Amino acid sequence: MEASIIKIGNSKGLRLSKSILEKYNIQDKVEIILENERIILIPIEKPRSKWEAAFKKMHLEKDDQMLEKDVFDNETFEEWK
Repeated sequence: MEASIIKIGNSKGLRLSKSILEKYNIQDKVEIILENERIILIPIEKPRSKWEAAFKKMHLEKDDQMLEKDVFDNETFEEWK
């Protein structure tokens, strides 16, 4: 596939077709990797987009417990008043 570089203000850019955007689920941002004389574009999903599902799975598997004991378990906090 060949694509033209287009002028965008004082810069230049690459226009991606709608079919490429849809096929690779490219939304607003891509990560650009320069490797072995190639430019690689990787779609960036919204940050933390899968966290809710991961937390639910952790809870179902009882993997959401504290790893360390609460450091304030035996504190009275009287000295803080």
